[in-house]
Amino acid sequence: MSLQDQLPQITQGAVAWAQAHAARIAKDGESLSPKLIGLAKKVGVLQPELIRILRVPTVPFPEEPMLREAARQTGLVDGETAGLTLGHGIYVVSRHETVRLLSHEFRHVHQYEAHGGIAGFLEAYLRQIVAVGYSDAPLEIDARRHERTRC
Repeated sequence: MSLQDQLPQITQGAVAWAQAHAARIAKDGESLSPKLIGLAKKVGVLQPELIRILRVPTVPFPEEPMLREAARQTGLVDGETAGLTLGHGIYVVSRHETVRLLSHEFRHVHQYEAHGGIAGFLEAYLRQIVAVGYSDAPLEIDARRHERTRC
């Protein structure tokens, strides 16, 4: 069965996984400094005060087999992932934290806000990744276009 055929199940599982991890980040993550709030606003975030960052040694990988395989096949989460946004929560691999990475992830926060939250964003994002690949997905291209090198 192709990823396209499994997309409804993958999306449902991904939403549940993302919501659980967003709750963890909200509980354990740090709020943004005034400088980073300014950066988030520059890339379009409407509610930067809700953003929390949780610094981790590696971005968590889904444990459920279908999600794990989908993440592997699409390149969405792998051993090289430096950051992952889940709603207003962001995992950042400590050794990779840069203004460029944070601005990219903040743009994804904006996209979550624009899509009405985790479910709306993931439905659109996963559909794009399955259709054209991670690098060519319009939401990923948009995030790269909003990357900054300074606050």
